[in-house]
Parts: sequence; C-alpha cells; structure tokens
Amino acid sequence: MANIEDIKKLREETGASPNEIKKALEQSQGHLEKAKEILRMWGKNLAGKKTDREAMQGIIETYIHPNSKTGVLLDIRCETDFVAKSPDFKKLAHEICLQIAAMKPLFVKDTEIPSEVIEGETRIYNEQLKDSGKPENIVNQVLEGKIKKYKESISLMDQPWVKDDSKTIKNLVEESISKIGENIEIRRFARFEI
Repeated sequence: MANIEDIKKLREETGASPNEIKKALEQSQGHLEKAKEILRMWGKNLAGKKTDREAMQGIIETYIHPNSKTGVLLDIRCETDFVAKSPDFKKLAHEICLQIAAMKPLFVKDTEIPSEVIEGETRIYNEQLKDSGKPENIVNQVLEGKIKKYKESISLMDQPWVKDDSKTIKNLVEESISKIGENIEIRRFARFEI
C-alpha cells in the first residue's frame, strides 16, 4: 500500500491526482523515482489526448527586460477562463516570455517556417560545404544536421528551455498540460528589441 507521505511528496512535485500517484506507486512497488517516471509517461499520454481539444481562452502575457531594451508579447491559450487565471498557467506564460526574450525564436513551430527560408539556408550551407572534399553522402548528412539545428534554433517549441536544457519548450508545455489538465497552445508572439 502507498505511503501517505510519498503521495504528498509526489503530489507536490508532479501535480498529479492522488489516485494516479497511488497507482504509479503500486506499479513501481513504492520506488519514488520510478513512480515519478511512470507519472511523466502517463502525463505525455494525457497531453497527447488533450491537444485535440480547442483552446479558446487564454491570456496575453508581457515581459519587459530590466534594461527596458527588450520586450515580449505572448498570446497563449487554454480551454477555460478558470485555468487562464490560474498561477500555474501564468507562470508558464512568464517562462515562455523569458525564453522568447533570451533565445530570439522567429516562429512558434517548425511547420510555420516558410520554405524560402529553408531553401536560403540550404544554399548557404551547400556553398560552405562545396569545397570540403567530403563524399556526397557525408555532405548530405552534414547538410541535413545543419538544417535540423537551424530549424530548432528559430522554432520556439523546439528550443531547449533556458532554465533546463534537458527539456524543450514543447516538453514544458506538455508537462503543464498534464498538470493543469487542459490543452495549452502558444498562438503567436512578438519580440521587440532596441
């Protein structure tokens, strides 16, 4: 049987329901770290189901850097006004604003990147690799890797989170979806800099 202190601890750390925590502890035979991993896996499954639901509520979050030379406007959505006003949702919005201010993404998702941009980068990389003397298959692999890295650098959802580079912004949003229990969608953002 699950220990109440373990349930409390995991509830604070994960935000999962007591029933889910109890099931995870039973499945992991009382090991906290294994239970946490199980909850994360369930959370990812849960996040996948939630993304089909429409996110019509939300907030416009702002961030102005202390030097007053960088600012961000973020349109982030959820399903209900109740969640939009919650501290967890507002904290997520703030973290994403900090990410945008620091990492300067150009698009929300890599699917939004126009093909002309990718074609332009491909031409540049081809020019750089033209006289490398490497076999064509190696050049193609290097080119593919450079394009992938470029897409990740300009796509907000694919960027490593500035506070924990083991997670991407997509992972951060998925964790919030699991914890909050609603679909969350970043619609758009604008970054200003002097």
